Amino acid sequence: QVRLVERGGGLVEAGGSLRLSCASSGINFRIHKMNWYRQVTGNERDFLASINSDGSTNYQDSVKGRFTISRDNARSTVYLQMNNLKPEDTAVYFCSTYYKTRDYWGQGTRVTVTS
Repeated sequence: QVRLVERGGGLVEAGGSLRLSCASSGINFRIHKMNWYRQVTGNERDFLASINSDGSTNYQDSVKGRFTISRDNARSTVYLQMNNLKPEDTAVYFCSTYYKTRDYWGQGTRVTVTS
């Protein structure tokens, strides 16, 4: 059974930082591409960043230079380091991966950035 559990969200002032984590189980983590998305209530989920099994990364333009995705294969965990946070970063953040014909998602962790 595939399970993804996000942690690390919270309330932070603009300009601050947070590090999100997503612990996985039920997959051979080291071979999986892992993704971070976020969703504002009423909107679709937006892609933020991905990291391949070889460590190569891809980012949405709006977070380049502020967010960093990384992975720890020994812990089966993917991280999202978020710096210089802005009020428009307020959202629920999700990690995801694709396994055997479908996408799997965690339950999300809420990030609120105050001005």
